[in-house]
Amino acid sequence: MKASESPSFDHHEHVAKIDDPVSGLRAIIAVHNTKLGPAVGGCRMYPYATDAQALEDVLRLSRGMTYKSALAGLPMGGGKAVIIGDPAKDKSTALFHKMGEFIDSLNGVYVTAEDSGTCVDDLRLIAEQTNHVLGVNAEQEFGGDPSPLTAYGIFCGIRSAVNYKLHQDSLTGVTVAVQGAGAVGRYLIKLLIEAGADCVVCDINPQNLAKAEALGAKVVSVDEIMRVPADVFAPCAMGAILNDDTIPQLVATIVAGGANNQLARAEHGAQLQARGILYAPDFVINAGGIIEIYRQYKDLPMAECRSRIEGIGDTLHKIFERSDADGLTTAEVAEQIAEQRFKPSSGVSDAA
Repeated sequence: MKASESPSFDHHEHVAKIDDPVSGLRAIIAVHNTKLGPAVGGCRMYPYATDAQALEDVLRLSRGMTYKSALAGLPMGGGKAVIIGDPAKDKSTALFHKMGEFIDSLNGVYVTAEDSGTCVDDLRLIAEQTNHVLGVNAEQEFGGDPSPLTAYGIFCGIRSAVNYKLHQDSLTGVTVAVQGAGAVGRYLIKLLIEAGADCVVCDINPQNLAKAEALGAKVVSVDEIMRVPADVFAPCAMGAILNDDTIPQLVATIVAGGANNQLARAEHGAQLQARGILYAPDFVINAGGIIEIYRQYKDLPMAECRSRIEGIGDTLHKIFERSDADGLTTAEVAEQIAEQRFKPSSGVSDAA
């Protein structure tokens, strides 16, 4: 399938594919928009069943990065890379070296970072072949890993949503159902429990569950998590989790989590709204990681980075207010604000 024939193609500026039998690398890089700056976005590794699934994912993710950077007020565009393979058994030095060459061939139009299925060690191998890599500086806090600051932004967003929907200033006694206890989910659980929240968690990885349980979270099955009697549902795994089948199961009155592309389709935002469920758009609430990546890119003070991340809560509050005032979904409001920043001719008032 050509990229332009995909239902997720959205005027992407560039889509490149590689299939290298020597290294075993099969990957796609999508550059959505560079109006505000170079396209920055993580490199994901996942065992997609088909090339078409990988293409859909990279197109949706790269578009989301454009909106995420714009709403975070960053001078960067949106891009993404996906490697088709199992991160548990298909990684090799040769594969990541070839990925570095592939990224370098785009001459800086796309800059990569860590994402689901890849880690700082993988990025360091990529960085041996290209300079267009962020988040690999061992001298940085957390070794350059943006996951803890992604989690901090989600935490700030959850506080804002709880304040707006439940009229509570504190998270004490608030129950949060966290779907996914990987790098971001685990840091989020720690922050929530430290703030007095009760956490219920699921994950397909027993090691992740053990770490979450050690933090004080209650463990349930993957099938149970959406039916947990929680105040907040925090999806922190794969995308498209909010769909025709799952939305009717939701018990929580707030959805606020770190997964990208949580809405399977745009109309699912309206379904949440119709049920009275407050949705924190994923590309707003999970921007902490890209803010940290930008800080590393420009070598800015950590205090400035944290201040920007804490601003995620304020941005969400304004989106919630405008959604109620205009009768639009929170996702529609957030997209309008972002588009005014990277599409100045849109004529939409930017109040966030």
